Amino acid sequence: MSVATALPPSKRDLRLDLFRGLANWAMFLGHIPSTVLAWLTFRNYGFSDGADLFVFISGYTSASVYTRKMSERGFVFGATRLLKRVWQIYAAHVLLFVFYISSIHFLSHKFNAPDFIDQFNVAPLTNAPVEALVEGLVLKYKPVNLDVLPLYVVLMGSFPPILWLMLKHRNWIMFGSVLLYFAARQFGWNFPSYPSGVWYFNPFAWQLLFVLGAWLVLGGADTLNFLVRSRLVFCVGVTYLLFATIMTFAAFLPELQAVFPRFLFDAFNPNDKTNLAPYRFLHLALLIIVVARIIPIDAPGLRAAIWRPLVKCGQQSLEVFCVGIYLSFIAYFILEATSDGVLAQLLVGTGGLSVMTAVAYYRSWSKRVEKSVHADLHRPIGEEGHLPIGGLGNKGVASTV
Repeated sequence: MSVATALPPSKRDLRLDLFRGLANWAMFLGHIPSTVLAWLTFRNYGFSDGADLFVFISGYTSASVYTRKMSERGFVFGATRLLKRVWQIYAAHVLLFVFYISSIHFLSHKFNAPDFIDQFNVAPLTNAPVEALVEGLVLKYKPVNLDVLPLYVVLMGSFPPILWLMLKHRNWIMFGSVLLYFAARQFGWNFPSYPSGVWYFNPFAWQLLFVLGAWLVLGGADTLNFLVRSRLVFCVGVTYLLFATIMTFAAFLPELQAVFPRFLFDAFNPNDKTNLAPYRFLHLALLIIVVARIIPIDAPGLRAAIWRPLVKCGQQSLEVFCVGIYLSFIAYFILEATSDGVLAQLLVGTGGLSVMTAVAYYRSWSKRVEKSVHADLHRPIGEEGHLPIGGLGNKGVASTV
């Protein structure tokens, strides 16, 4: 099967946008600790959460976009476009990093809340500011909740050669990804963090989700389509998802925990997020199969007005993600400084989601304007009365854009 025929249809799959938007909302709400808002996310209802979904969809969309660029303009062009995106992600992380640690440092001193310094892992900045900033620029120093974008930078940065090899031997690369995953778990491979420890999201393990998404785009979806059509797999998937929900609840409810044999409970708790536990990977895989069967790509309900904010947040994922991470700290600070009642929690949660959605709509509008201006600049003279910058109108006056 050629790459061209393996690629999904060129029309946008709203399911990807919808669920990536949902992942962004879930990560925002989940990063406000000790609140009812966390119960509005799906991390407390199964083994995987928004981060797993975000990484998987990122691999899927990256392969879809940059394979087409490579097919149309060659590998070098596609690789440079991909590396340009890596730079954008890295720049977004650095900007978020500076605003995040500066805000925590300022507010902790302004409102006499020194616990924030340790709680959000900003102490290294106060103890050795220059060293901490340098380590932050090389992605080793990460305050609390700033772990996803460094992982994204590493996965995207290593993707050009991986994608090139996948275009030739996709199954072998997928097999190699699985081997790397198990080797990392077996031998404890991970990146070092500053000032100590390792990365919270182990890139050697989490690459499996990213590569899986790319593999599905390049023909893997056709290989595994029988799983989506299988009623047995669907029933097994639903059963496992229910089991994961009950087992996750058991971690919070001692009464429910007592129902299970201790060895069974200990096998799933605590949830190994750092090294992407196999049961966590299986949970997301079965969730994808179940959702793909229930919600086909052409489901009319995907275009319902109620889903538009989520879809828009998924389409402008990077900007929305950065704003959501920053707002999660601001929301937590507001609750700590004022009231942590349920009403206050719901208000800050709603306010944060509203801001994230407004940012998504603004960026969507802004990009449309930029494309329109770019098209005007490259439109031939005389077409619809437009002239390029510096051109002369009928009266010899430079036209404006």
